[in-house]
Amino acid sequence: MAFFNLLNKVEYGCVCGLLNPLTKLYFCRHCLKLRCGFCVCHEVDSHFCSNCLENIPSAEAKIRKNRCNTCNTCPSCQHTLSVRSSTSTVPIGKEMSPSVEATKDGAPSEASAAAASTAVSTGKQASKKMYYLACLTCRWNSRDVGIPDQSVATGQWPEPEYPNATRFALLLEHYQSVVLHEKQERQELWRRKTPKQTKFPSLTDRTGLTVSMFRRQMGLPDGKASIKATITPIKESVARDEPDELPDYLLTAEINLKTIATLQQRLAQPSKQPHTVAQLYPQHKVLSIKRSLRCRQCDHNVIKSEYNPSSIKYRIALFAAYHVPDVRFVQCETLCVGQEEAALVIRITNPTLNEMTMSLLELLTPEEERQMIEEQQLRATAAVTTSGSTSATSTSGPATLSSISPTFAKQATLLEKPRMVDRTTNGTLKLPDSSFKISQRDDSAEFDEVIQLHTNEHEPRFIVWRKANHVGVRLGVQPNPDAQVGDEMVVGFTLHYTYVSTVVDKNVTAPSKEQKRHALSTRIYISLGKLQPAAQ
Repeated sequence: MAFFNLLNKVEYGCVCGLLNPLTKLYFCRHCLKLRCGFCVCHEVDSHFCSNCLENIPSAEAKIRKNRCNTCNTCPSCQHTLSVRSSTSTVPIGKEMSPSVEATKDGAPSEASAAAASTAVSTGKQASKKMYYLACLTCRWNSRDVGIPDQSVATGQWPEPEYPNATRFALLLEHYQSVVLHEKQERQELWRRKTPKQTKFPSLTDRTGLTVSMFRRQMGLPDGKASIKATITPIKESVARDEPDELPDYLLTAEINLKTIATLQQRLAQPSKQPHTVAQLYPQHKVLSIKRSLRCRQCDHNVIKSEYNPSSIKYRIALFAAYHVPDVRFVQCETLCVGQEEAALVIRITNPTLNEMTMSLLELLTPEEERQMIEEQQLRATAAVTTSGSTSATSTSGPATLSSISPTFAKQATLLEKPRMVDRTTNGTLKLPDSSFKISQRDDSAEFDEVIQLHTNEHEPRFIVWRKANHVGVRLGVQPNPDAQVGDEMVVGFTLHYTYVSTVVDKNVTAPSKEQKRHALSTRIYISLGKLQPAAQ
């Protein structure tokens, strides 16, 4: 856990050229590539309240404006409010007043009114349980702003009226009509481009099931002719030439900072933005979401969580730390100007259940990296051309979802474009000239605190120690001649490793015992600190 709090000493290069620590990267086991947050699609799976753990559908969450109906947040400190109870004493006549008999005109009858006045005159009282909202952190409660207590704990608390609520409702209605009008125009354009159906429809076409299904998938109503939406007119807002003058009490009255709302408290209530603490009202708690991450290239899920809000497990968890070797900075000698060579020790961990063969090589030159980017762009262009030709061929046959609407087809333009790595190295590494193996992960070996120091005579000299699936490697570092005192020393290398695929091939009928091994590589950059002046 302490590794998450350290600085980004070691960074990995994503396929798009961005550098990130291993804890912020994902690994697609279908593409066999590293993916950062920009190389995956973020999809919302479910909405839920983090306090009551109520799972709310997306349509209902949209109607509720992404807020919970039962839970409230404190307007003072933004913590969750608790419902507290208190006992109040009321006369029996007032207790009976809601149930008195009324006449046809709605006024209470003479008998009921006389009974209520008699009960009040006798002085009998009854205790009644009332509920109010209170914050257990800052001691704020709903009685401070004059909200009356409720007789039901789960009831709806009264909300204040906002002066601009009508204007916002008109704006919302206007822009919803604009969106609906534009959507119908796009659907009309897609309908014109859709190839005509054959003259000999099948049995399902005669019954209208296929047409109804396609209309639902395109978002059109089931009727034969759709009613065109018209844009709701709205009165435009006009700015005043002369603003209103400020009242005099703002310049003469004494300022009490305890009664003025802070900027955070005002932004928490954007509809009113109260200036004083007495105008703060509780707000409904904002809903949380569970999201899944999908690879943009192959459309496979990289992260998929459980649907239950109370569960913290993952259905699919392809974090890079579970599949890619973990390189950590251990120690390095002080780097000085004009120094010939300094010793650098790094630790490499094998997180998989299979043995890995690794080798450390030099980074690509800018020319080689630019050529690699051009090859990736050519492959992406060829993939788009192939998908376009396939869709054009499919139009001659029965209509498909991708031929009806372009949104159903895979959008290759969403792929993150590769770029040059924005990191320059000012040091030279003396890399080992041979490969080495690292054992598979063994959870029982984590309890063994004995480090094996050169137990094998044929062990390479650059390996300092071994322990289960961890290996300590010593490298040589030399600053470049143009490096100056105070510069941040950055070195890098390319890590080649073998990876055993865990994807089951569906084309193979009988499962083969031989596991598929792939040779993968990733670029790693290490920050070694600032360059010190030469020792005298």
